[in-house]
Amino acid sequence: MLVTATVAVLALMRDRPSDLGLRPYGATADVPPPQAPAGFTAMLMSPLLALRVASMSLTFWVLSGTFFVCGASTNGLVQTHFVSLCGDYGIAAVTAAGMLAVIGVFDFAGTVGSGWLSDRYDCRVLLFWYYGLRGLSLLYLPFSEFTFYGLSLFAIFYGLDWVATVPPTVKLVADRFGENANLVFGWVFAGHQLGAATAVYGAGFSRTVYASYLPAFFLAGALCLFAAAALLLIRERPPLAAIAR
Repeated sequence: MLVTATVAVLALMRDRPSDLGLRPYGATADVPPPQAPAGFTAMLMSPLLALRVASMSLTFWVLSGTFFVCGASTNGLVQTHFVSLCGDYGIAAVTAAGMLAVIGVFDFAGTVGSGWLSDRYDCRVLLFWYYGLRGLSLLYLPFSEFTFYGLSLFAIFYGLDWVATVPPTVKLVADRFGENANLVFGWVFAGHQLGAATAVYGAGFSRTVYASYLPAFFLAGALCLFAAAALLLIRERPPLAAIAR
């Protein structure tokens, strides 16, 4: 499978629109390709240089912080601990896993829809609503009484928002950091994985010390609301966004 994917990428994917004789989306003139890094050392330093430039931008820190919350409130918490949480309330593992599958189904629809919305509306506003609604869904879960109806409502509502934060985050990074966007998003995504790792450990710690996952879910919900508020700090797109402003 890995070999097949590698061959497909090498055969079909291109680095820039100019490789296909096209202009970047929205561009009115040809854009010259950037100069390639000279040598292995330059290639190795490129991510660090991109981080140095990005770290001077408030937008970078807001997106990294909110993506930390994204990881902490999705695969770090729910994907890892949801089945065990339901088990604490007498729900069979198969039933709980079925609810997790429902989350995945609605996640597909939510992510595709989010991509469509990100091309048409202000991504800052979209992320504000995504994180806010995700936070409310996590705060609702402990009060769902873990009935079939309550969990189904959570699975649908939360599932629509699972990966919906990714398209507008990617677009904001691209708008603000231009040619450095791929490297900068790599650092933003590192924040996501750190958040996921923190939630994996934190929720397990909560279950071990307090005999309940609920403190972790309440905290994740509160962090999502905080992330929604933090997005208000991002200013509108500057006229030129080749690098961070």
